[in-house]
Amino acid sequence: MVTASENTAKLAVLIDADNAQPSITEALLAEVAKYGTAHVKRAYGDWTGTNLRGWKDQLLAQSIQPIQQFAYTTGKNATDTAMVIDAMDLLYSDRFDGFCIVSSDSDFTRLAARLRESGLTVYGFGERKTPKPFVAACDKFIYIENLTYTENPATPAAAAPAPKPATPATQLKGDATLVTLLRNAVEAASDDDGWAALSAVGSIITKQRPEFDSRTYGYAKLSDLITATTLFEVDRRSPGEGKPSTIYVRDRRRRPDRDAKTTG
Repeated sequence: MVTASENTAKLAVLIDADNAQPSITEALLAEVAKYGTAHVKRAYGDWTGTNLRGWKDQLLAQSIQPIQQFAYTTGKNATDTAMVIDAMDLLYSDRFDGFCIVSSDSDFTRLAARLRESGLTVYGFGERKTPKPFVAACDKFIYIENLTYTENPATPAAAAPAPKPATPATQLKGDATLVTLLRNAVEAASDDDGWAALSAVGSIITKQRPEFDSRTYGYAKLSDLITATTLFEVDRRSPGEGKPSTIYVRDRRRRPDRDAKTTG
């Protein structure tokens, strides 16, 4: 089995064109690039019909291979079956570190689980309506609504919709689910002084909630979201020698003087 760091991971991108819009393609592949390099990019559907005509320009521009799958029987999704078969063929080629499955269809739940059982990382992409079982079956799930893209691929980039407004601190602190998730992750990753590396916090959150994304709250990065809550101390530490700084966070409820009394 191949192994690689996240930024050099070899990925296979499989798109259910019946359940995805061509307008997301550029933003989708930009997001995929954060996790590795797309060595295979395929879009599945019945390209003989008119329903997928909007995909043509994107297939050419992004070098995506269209995979023809005829709809043999009404009511049966042959596209799903074709994607699953191809995914298994790619899995057994032993050339990939992970898969990106683009669909809002729960039929891919078992496929995602099977790929993970083989030790590969699975990134899911779909709309917020995506059934929870499929979301949970992925290592990380990215909602299409969190990606910035133009509704019409031919529209100039300047016409792209504005990012979601940042959620105010008062609302963030009032979101009990969010606060509990952040605090538990920081606690789980913290050292004896309560400080936790942000990278470790993010990893724990993703394992617990694959669909978690700071952009859902209007913040580009997890560090921005955590800072905005005002519930945590944030410390940027420089390791020196031109290396990038490392961000550490600590729950403000964790007071040094209180900790000293507890351990004294």
